[in-house]
Amino acid sequence: MNKGLIIAFAETMIAERGASKNTILAYTRDLKHYGAFLDSKRRTFENASIEDIRSYLAFLLDQDMTAKTQARRLSSLREFYRFLFTEKIRPDNPTDGLSSPKTTKSLPKYLSESEINALFQAITALPEKKAVRMKALLEILYASGLRVSELVSLPANIAHVKENFFIVRGKGDKDRLVPLTDIAKKALHDWLPVREETLPKGRNSRWLFPSWGKTGHLTREDFFLELKQLARLADIDEKRVSPHVIRHCFASHLIDHNADLRTVQQMLGHASISTTQIYTHILNNRLKNTVEKAHPLADPDFFNQTLKK
Repeated sequence: MNKGLIIAFAETMIAERGASKNTILAYTRDLKHYGAFLDSKRRTFENASIEDIRSYLAFLLDQDMTAKTQARRLSSLREFYRFLFTEKIRPDNPTDGLSSPKTTKSLPKYLSESEINALFQAITALPEKKAVRMKALLEILYASGLRVSELVSLPANIAHVKENFFIVRGKGDKDRLVPLTDIAKKALHDWLPVREETLPKGRNSRWLFPSWGKTGHLTREDFFLELKQLARLADIDEKRVSPHVIRHCFASHLIDHNADLRTVQQMLGHASISTTQIYTHILNNRLKNTVEKAHPLADPDFFNQTLKK
């Protein structure tokens, strides 16, 4: 496996596409997996054929990988071979003509508003300092719909915003405005003095939720585990709760209260409105309920009452 080509590809994606760290990690992981497969067949990135790639996709299928994972792996290969062709490392792009595995779009998982309230109520069962931090984390997440990586890496100066919004740098290093409710701002202000107590004497941190690990701030994994613990305290199936589910709750509950898709798209940081349209099931249910409540034909006694006139 020529790891130098993977590194060159990653550097190009960062420089020309502004690819995020997580995107680069995903590409690298996919390409190393594919490279190892080629090694077993005594083939290389440079001489692999379309049949080799088809053989790899069949191998993924044999490994019981989902269609979604297969499609993502193929997408990584498309980008990689486009790079090799553009850089004239290969005379062709062997992924041309390959169709992606068919995937079914599943509806986003989200909690009801009463279940969200149960999570907040369960915070009171946590130790005092941990409760104050979790309150701030969950209020910000539910108020803004941030990605978990954006949430845990918030800078400390966010706590001093006076407006009910702030700017976050998200996917692809793009800035966007996200909302911040008064309740979330209060939770932030309650967290600040506790935050100062958690910092070793004489030390400071640029992060809103500092820790002393490699990143310098709370990790996604630690927050994920703490949220699972909170779900258990709230008597909610922990498999249904994650930071991404709370992000879905933010969007779903907004739409359920008449927010329009375009506004939600901007707050979530979706590049395309088509990504946000997964939430149209909320709109569809609302339209159905409206028709059932307001349309005269939905009333079983409509015809009887009409005929009597």
